Amino acid sequence: MNKKVHGSITKFIITMLALIFILFYPMLISIYVFLPLLIGIMGYALLRGIEKGNFFYMVISLLYFINLEVNLSLPYFLTIISTLLVYVLIYNPYFTHFKRCQICRPVLSVLFLDGVYLGSLLFYDFIFQTHSIVLDNLLLYSLIVDLLVVVIL
Repeated sequence: MNKKVHGSITKFIITMLALIFILFYPMLISIYVFLPLLIGIMGYALLRGIEKGNFFYMVISLLYFINLEVNLSLPYFLTIISTLLVYVLIYNPYFTHFKRCQICRPVLSVLFLDGVYLGSLLFYDFIFQTHSIVLDNLLLYSLIVDLLVVVIL
């Protein structure tokens, strides 16, 4: 088999698996509440896509965020706005010092992304007097899974 054909088949399979994940994982989260939200990982993918100019990462993470917000009845575009705030205020100006540390950059990015999203969600709930999320051990579990996955990848 030709290397070029093998590479295109592999790329097609990875693209299809990513699309299946984006379409069905948020639905599974709404059914099985113990599954992690993966906001930090997808936010980090969006940050890396913006930084490297990788259109695939940007589209995948944006579609995941929109699908997650629709399936979980979260405020629309809050994850995207939070991720872009982290990119503009923290990631782009200050994380250039962490380019040498391969583990510091993703871990700190995920911590900031999850923290800013949680803060903006609480602020949204306070302003509009709604109750969109319950703070319990599942959010801590989601943060820990985000950190473990980003360290492994």
